[in-house]
Amino acid sequence: MLCKFLFLACLCLTGWAQAQESLWYDDGDPLETRINTLPKIPGTYSGDTCAQVRLDQALTLADVADISLCNNPQANEVWASARFQAAQLGVAKSAYLPVVTDTLGSNVGVLSPQLATRSNPNMTVSNNLVASYLLYDFGNRKANLENARQLLLAASATQSSVVQNILLTTIVSYYQVQANIAALAAAREAERAGEESFKAANARYTAGVATPADKLQAQTAYAQLTLQRITIEGNLKIAYGNLANVMGLPANRSIVLASSASEAPPHILEDVQLFIEQAGQRRPDLVASEAQVKAAEANIDASKALSKPTISIGVSNSLQDGSQLAGNSATTLGVTVAIPIFAGYAPTYRIRAAEATADLRTAQRDRLRLQISLDVWSAYQNLRTALQSMTASQTLLESAEQSYRVALGRYKAGVGNIIDTLNAQSALANARQQNIQAGLNSNVARATLAQSMGALDHAMIQSLPGTAASNN
Repeated sequence: MLCKFLFLACLCLTGWAQAQESLWYDDGDPLETRINTLPKIPGTYSGDTCAQVRLDQALTLADVADISLCNNPQANEVWASARFQAAQLGVAKSAYLPVVTDTLGSNVGVLSPQLATRSNPNMTVSNNLVASYLLYDFGNRKANLENARQLLLAASATQSSVVQNILLTTIVSYYQVQANIAALAAAREAERAGEESFKAANARYTAGVATPADKLQAQTAYAQLTLQRITIEGNLKIAYGNLANVMGLPANRSIVLASSASEAPPHILEDVQLFIEQAGQRRPDLVASEAQVKAAEANIDASKALSKPTISIGVSNSLQDGSQLAGNSATTLGVTVAIPIFAGYAPTYRIRAAEATADLRTAQRDRLRLQISLDVWSAYQNLRTALQSMTASQTLLESAEQSYRVALGRYKAGVGNIIDTLNAQSALANARQQNIQAGLNSNVARATLAQSMGALDHAMIQSLPGTAASNN
């Protein structure tokens, strides 16, 4: 009968251990750490369209950003880190709860010589139930809980920082593709112009009014433009691969982007001092660094409290029953005071290490604050330069187009020379590429300034060119 009881007890223990929820494991969040509600992508950064975006349609910048946040492995990594810290917060909270342990044992023995009261073989069953609760520990649990809370805050802020980095990388890759598309169109137009110049020179040479040098120079310029077009085609394929990689897709995955236009935003340039102040309040990596400083300070208190006494209360019940022997039971209730006397000076150096870590985190925070001001200043100046370059490059492009039309017309009319025509043609091709580069720099500079301020979110992306498909 006793063996049957033990067998059933083992079955119950095995079932509990394998259950999804049991005495030892709860599938929910009993200590309310929000571990099950931490979002993979914070709501301010995503358009929440992971299940709606189709890769077989023309993608806007907003579509590309959402796909990147949903699929990029870095987003999964930082999300896992945040959930890990939430679990560590639960571990710290669990220190405020009692600990209950039940020990069940059984043994079979053979007595020699055999006793009159015990038969051979004989079995003994014992059960020991112990419950303990830590009453006071000079603030060690409180300090550990504060440390866990600050590290969770740091993990959440780091998650936002990584998300912004992913968004910036996505934006840069997206505009790089768009710039290469525009550059390829400009290269084809320049190649067409080079072909027209070559045909004009060849026609004049055939008519006997131009030298062989004119024809060869025009042919050389035409071949160079063809080579540039081939190079840009290769660059475009690489840019597509980079964009697919950022989106969490294989580099050879085919992607179609909706056409977009680059336009300078109105009233984007404000007081740079205001931008720096906003960055000091909004940059998630600075928020994370501040939290790490507070976590390190809490760790100092925890290290100090760890070397002090603890007071615990405990209750236990012990039951022993043997075959053909009367069972006995004992219940105890008591208070335990544990006083550390000497630990080889380990507490001293543990406290020193915690203090040094706090100094390290403080220095890292101060260095980051300085770096943020430089990031904002540099991004602001880059945006000013980019906007001014857009205006200048547009003027240059218009002038180069007029110059080329005049030079080509004069050459076809027989009053110009091939050198002037080819120079004007080259100047026009360069002006087109510079105009495209200026547009790329402008869009990237806007996103970089927003990221340096900690303001690169879904709303910011909606204000960038390419968020909606162009009607052109």
